[in-house]
Formats: sequence, structure tokens, C-alpha cells
Amino acid sequence: MNKDENIFSSFKKSAEDIQSDDKVLLAAQKAFGITYLYPWQRIVIANILDAQIPAQEKEDEIEDDTAFYKGKQIVLLPTGAGKSLCFLTPSLLLEGATMVLYPLLALMSDQKRRMDEGGIKSVVFCGGQSQETREDNFRQIGAGARIILANPEVLQNEKLVERLSKCNIAHIAIDEAHCVSEWGDTFRPAYLNLGTVIEKINPPAVTAFTATASPKVLSRISEVLFGGESHVVRSDSDRPNIHYEVINTYAKKRTAFLLAIERPKPLIIFCGTRAKSEDMARELAAYYGSDRVKFYHAGLERQEKDKVEKWFYPKTDAILCCTCAFGMGVDKKDIHTVIHLEPSPTAEAYIQEAGRGGRDGSVADAVLLWSHKDSAASEKYKIGSRERVLKEFAESNSCRRQVLLDALGGEEAACSGCDICKRGAPAPKARDAEIIMKLLRKNKRRWTMDELNFQSAMELNKKVNDSCEIVPYEHSDTEEIISQLKEQSLIKVCSWPFKNLVTCK
Repeated sequence: MNKDENIFSSFKKSAEDIQSDDKVLLAAQKAFGITYLYPWQRIVIANILDAQIPAQEKEDEIEDDTAFYKGKQIVLLPTGAGKSLCFLTPSLLLEGATMVLYPLLALMSDQKRRMDEGGIKSVVFCGGQSQETREDNFRQIGAGARIILANPEVLQNEKLVERLSKCNIAHIAIDEAHCVSEWGDTFRPAYLNLGTVIEKINPPAVTAFTATASPKVLSRISEVLFGGESHVVRSDSDRPNIHYEVINTYAKKRTAFLLAIERPKPLIIFCGTRAKSEDMARELAAYYGSDRVKFYHAGLERQEKDKVEKWFYPKTDAILCCTCAFGMGVDKKDIHTVIHLEPSPTAEAYIQEAGRGGRDGSVADAVLLWSHKDSAASEKYKIGSRERVLKEFAESNSCRRQVLLDALGGEEAACSGCDICKRGAPAPKARDAEIIMKLLRKNKRRWTMDELNFQSAMELNKKVNDSCEIVPYEHSDTEEIISQLKEQSLIKVCSWPFKNLVTCK
């Protein structure tokens, strides 16, 4: 057994005794002696690994309609930020090989040397190689070589790309991706063909690394490599200017509506589905007017997306209702409020989505709406799993920022920017549910369920009339609240002699 095989054997054996989320760090420890991964490294790696899971196998996932969940990411990292670990670590866990594209032969040679020293099997494709060398490379790939090193020029060989497309490549990493913009049009046109190469090889995940933050460059990278559909991950994943807040509420849509009226703008609302984003936008547009509210999701044509983006960029009072498709395409810097109607599937996704706010350095509110239904849905996930983090975050009695950082590797938080640290206490109970429970305690066994629904809507609207010019709560909202209270057995319908009347604990 060679060194590479020993790494995997040791890793698999040890992984049996640890939680699934620790597999990434364990792999890095075994192969590279790494004891800590930065939050942005965790995010990048998680995106790569998640992209390998077919959509139909993802249980109860919030509508998977974006390039982000299909593994198309642009990673913005400064020099020396640990870029190599972002693709080398997942290469130890992926079923297929990882192809890494470098602009310079010297960089390829240096990486090959490092991988040889680390016992990681790798092969190099470049110009001027003999047929024998190429065939030996393919034999090594077939025998389990984890890394394929290449440059854009060698991938102009269509026969080579055709053979590579049959090699089960799970991930393509592109180093110095800004070369697509800086060199592609003149100096090295091979960069402009990388999108076609990616399409032919069709790996589950593609990651483009760059240190250039220019919006023009990022847009060009996205256009050439991903057809304009990509997601940006930045190294500043823990942002002190993001103020995390959780609001317990059972009628989340109505709460989001009221928050959208009172919170600072520009404001975005992340909705779980395309239909919800459109519905939310319609209601807010009826209040504010269509010039201040739009929706954005992956179901829109590129022309429609462009129109929304051009509308949103200059606006200082706008509201955008979107799915997680709101990625690289709308990198607006002055967003002051980010509201999540539904929790993101993982901590990594939530940090990135919440991080759409405050890109200009100003304080931004990241508000997660949390209900009994969300809490119950999270119960099926294993404690400590990535899918369970948002429950721990929402129901925490201590610093929320620390919960997120713990999920990404345990960095110590210095928090002055979450509601618990600011308030000195956990989030209050759901106000809308409490109002209905108080109403029912005063009127036990007096109303039927339909009557309770009617009375509850009136009571809730009385509470918000001072701050809102319209009557916001509808019967669908109170039905949502009452349904969850019934699920908790906090209210029930009586039997004889008070048949069909509602009471409570």
C-alpha cells in the first residue's frame, strides 16, 4: 500500500468515530498536518462537496434553482489565504479526480513537487508531451491519481478533452481566474474557450480562484466560465458589521412584510421558492408601488435578470424578493437589511446570503425568521450536522456569531453584533402566537375554530395599526399560527359538552 492509499485507509477508519462534519478537517490533518481551516475554506469546500449530491437525493432542500447549488463558484481570496487547501482537501474526499488549471508552467511544476512530497498522486498535461507520456498519465488517472494539472492551452486539444471527459472528473479548479478577463481577449485566447471545456467535461463542481475584486473582472469570469450564473465566496466570511438577529414568529410572511416596511433599505428578502419570492414581491409592491419592489430568481430569462439588476443597483429605497439565485449577478454594496423567510440549508449558505448586506462596510441587519415549523423540521437532522446548525443558531441562548463560527471550525468570535449579545438575553417568544394564546385564555370554550381565526386576525391587526397604514394580517396568516399551535397541543377543539369550541392549556 502506497502513501496515498495509506492516507485514505487511515482517514476512513478514523472517520467512523467522529461526526460527519469533522471529516473535512480530519482529511486535512492526515494529508497535510493542518489543524485548523478558516471559515472561508470551510465554505468553499462545503460547496464543492455539496455539488456532488444529485438534486433528487437532497432531502427537503429549499428550491435548488441556482448555480450556487450546482457548484459554480468564484472564490475571492488574497495571496497567501490558503487557496490550495480549498481544492486539495476535497480532492481526498471526492469519488473522482480534481483538475487544476494554472496559467504558468512554473506554478504547475511547483504544485506537482508539493503533491509528490505529500504523497498525493498527480499528473501533468501540458504542451510538447509525447504520446507515451500522455498514455502514462491516463493510466495513472485510471489507477487513482487524485489531481490532474493542466494549462488552458493544452485543453484546446479536442481529443484530449474528449478523453478527459471520460475520466470521472469531479471538480475543476481554475487558479488566477482573472486571467480570463486580463488575457483572454488578446494575449491568451485559450482562456475564452474554458467555458466550452468545462461544458464538455461537465464536472459537478467548478471553482474559479482570483485575488481581483473588480466587479468588471468578476463579471467577465462569470460570463466566460459559467455563462453568467455563479456564486461568489469571499475571504471575509465573518463580517463584524453584520448584525445577526432571530425573530420568532409563526406567520413569517406577514412578519417579513412588516419588517420590510420598517427596516432600513435597500433591503432583500430571501424566499425559499420562486413562487414565494413572486408572492412576497406582489404584496409589497401593492403597498409601495412596483418601482420600489421586484423579484429575482433562476426562472427568469437572462434579459429579465439584467433588467432587475440594472433597476436595483442605483436604488437606495428598493426591496428585492429573491431566492438563493441572488448570487454574483447582483453584488450591490449598500444593502442595509437581509431578511430570511426560510432558513438556509447550511451555515455556509446562510453566512454567504446574510453577507450580501453591508458590502460597503456599513452596519447591516441579517434577520432570520424562525417558527415552530422550522424547529420541528430541523429535528430530523443529526445533532452536530451541517443541516442542524441553523436550528442551533436560531434557538441559541448565547452568541449567534459564535454558533456560526463553531460550525466553520471553531474560530473565537468577538461579537458586538448579534441580538443576544446586544440584548443580554435570547430572542423573545413569537409575538403573534403569544397574542393569540392570550386572546384564547380570556375566551376559552367561547369560539369555534373559524371564529377564533376571525377574532385572531382582528386582534393582531389592532396591535399593528399604529405602525402600519393597512390591515396586514389575513385569515391565511392566522390559520398558519393556529395550525402550529395545534401541532404543539397548545390549543385544541373540545368534545361534548363544548363540542367544536376551542380551548387552550
